Amino acid sequence: MRWLRRLLGGRKVQLDPGRQQALLHDVQSRYGPHARIRFNEQVDALTGSLDSDDGLVVATRIVSQVADEAHVDLQAQAQEIHRRTGRRLLVHRRNYRPLWKEAGPALRWPLFALPCGFHPYAQVAAAVTVVGTRAPRLDRVTDPNPLVTRVFEVLDLTTSGWEYGRVRVDTDAATLADRLIVSAGQVLAAMDDPPRLPPAVRELMRRNNTVAVHDPSSPRAVGGINLGARMREEFLV
Repeated sequence: MRWLRRLLGGRKVQLDPGRQQALLHDVQSRYGPHARIRFNEQVDALTGSLDSDDGLVVATRIVSQVADEAHVDLQAQAQEIHRRTGRRLLVHRRNYRPLWKEAGPALRWPLFALPCGFHPYAQVAAAVTVVGTRAPRLDRVTDPNPLVTRVFEVLDLTTSGWEYGRVRVDTDAATLADRLIVSAGQVLAAMDDPPRLPPAVRELMRRNNTVAVHDPSSPRAVGGINLGARMREEFLV
């Protein structure tokens, strides 16, 4: 595996666990819905502060933790639905869309209330941006394969939430989706042997519809996003 060869035999990367912990604390404490600046401004500030190898490690942790906690949350929701109704729901990380198609109205979109406190439109959007822009450095600090899988999981949760989970598609939501798509494409392009695209992505790539994008503070539509077209642009290269 290229990433392991780079870690063991390539030029040594100087990482500072203390610096990583300080960055992580700063990301958790200073940013999110409680911050006094808009989400896009938070993302700009965060991507700047994480623009280093230590920042890249922190960004990978954020993406992985969010994906892991979202999966645990959905499993717990499925178990609670079974306890109350006897209805069994299957929670598959590789493809969340069947779950949301079947039980969307009964599910709570997990990304707004994870234990880690990372907000999808602030810390998560910034983390995936850093992962994408620094993708050529990924194999110096981690295995890109499970990471890109987690990026796709968050993308799947985002788009499924729009379609089946009553998540409002505003400019912040659309920006998150676009950053996830672009970053996934950048990571795939940097890999020697990229994995196959997951089922949810392949399903959306066959579509060509545009989703209305609204202003965050009003019901006014301010644009649109064609997820299928964006994915084809990034993944069919």
